[in-house]
Amino acid sequence: MRIVHITAGAGGRLCGSCLHDNALVRALQARGCDAILVPAYVPTMTDEENVSEHKIVFGGVNVWLQEHVPLFRYTPWFLDRLLDSHRLLEWLSRYTGSVRPADLGSLTVSTLKGEDGHQRKEVAKLTDWLTRNARPDIVHLSNVLLVGLAKRVREASGAKIVCSLSGEDIFIEQIPEPHYSAIRMLLRQRASDIDHFVALNHSFADFMADYLNVPAAKISTVPHGVDLAGFPPTPPDLIERRRARGGKLVIGSLARVCPEKGLEQLVRALAILVPHDNLELVAAGATIATERAYLDQCHATAAKLGVSERFHWLGQIDRPAKIRLLESIDVFAMPTTHPEAKGIPMIEAFCAGVPVVAPAAGAFPESIATNNPTGLLHAPGDPVDLARAIKSLLDDPQLAATLGRNGYAHARLHHTLDTMAVGHEEIYARMMAKH
Repeated sequence: MRIVHITAGAGGRLCGSCLHDNALVRALQARGCDAILVPAYVPTMTDEENVSEHKIVFGGVNVWLQEHVPLFRYTPWFLDRLLDSHRLLEWLSRYTGSVRPADLGSLTVSTLKGEDGHQRKEVAKLTDWLTRNARPDIVHLSNVLLVGLAKRVREASGAKIVCSLSGEDIFIEQIPEPHYSAIRMLLRQRASDIDHFVALNHSFADFMADYLNVPAAKISTVPHGVDLAGFPPTPPDLIERRRARGGKLVIGSLARVCPEKGLEQLVRALAILVPHDNLELVAAGATIATERAYLDQCHATAAKLGVSERFHWLGQIDRPAKIRLLESIDVFAMPTTHPEAKGIPMIEAFCAGVPVVAPAAGAFPESIATNNPTGLLHAPGDPVDLARAIKSLLDDPQLAATLGRNGYAHARLHHTLDTMAVGHEEIYARMMAKH
């Protein structure tokens, strides 16, 4: 069985979807599956071994030109190949951070139309490559914004089409009318071209069943799996960690710096918690041009509330630095204000044996409020209740240690590369068994 996973590149920054897709294909390959990862638009970026192909489909330059300059809808393919250069797209991807979702309404509508949109030539090039070269049995799309490809790909290749559900609603809900309504309609129409969907948790699966108007039975849930290399081989002693620091307490956070990830909420909670001596917040994540104003706002809030010296922003960090951060903190917090679809940093905190504080919404409750709780939940968008939950762990080292150990065990039971790969293999096998 040949699996071609098509993933949307993220423009020179780390993003949860790229991390997930790369980890999934790595895991499938490690199990002997014939699977490849093919970037769309621009190259992918990950903090682990990048297994993506050098080839890029639906090259970002051609896609943009075909939308805005009609001449490029008719140029010969050999000319388009010059604009699909990996080096060119990698260079240009550094500058895509200035593009807002609100600016991409017409392009999103057109790509969702697939073979009927302005990028029909790109659809034809993709299907030609798939049928002549890749010859897949399964084509796995990384998110629903790629469903415009499904109909033509399936007709041309005979492959079954699987699609991940990756938090696309955050992007879609920022697009104004008239494009918003057109996108919602096209998503529901084109969802019928997908054989099966995969979500990372039950909450987002239920949400997207309604959002796309597809039967719940058409969506499976397979949790994200983490490469455990580099994480502690045994649960850390969090009480000794505190003692070794002489009483210093550290809250950690990992997420892209944008309003929906809630960094400012965490800064406000830090200010409420300042009576704790030596308390610090260390946060890291990707920053793009359109979100720098939000980061500035977070720093301004910290200054206004008198906690600037306690708030440390590291920016985008690599995998070793991420693990070092997780090994240096007492509590991990991810106070998203929008229901989280993936929650990968939470899972990484579990792998490091650190208790988690997160909102009672989206991906978090089913991983935190288990029979063996892995952290504490707080009211979404409420920095006072966020501070209350964090304080509960700072004031009770034994509770924090117990929840950290529970999270460590939970990750190794539910969130390994093998469990993720096996879950997808089972879906692919079911799809191939259907005629």
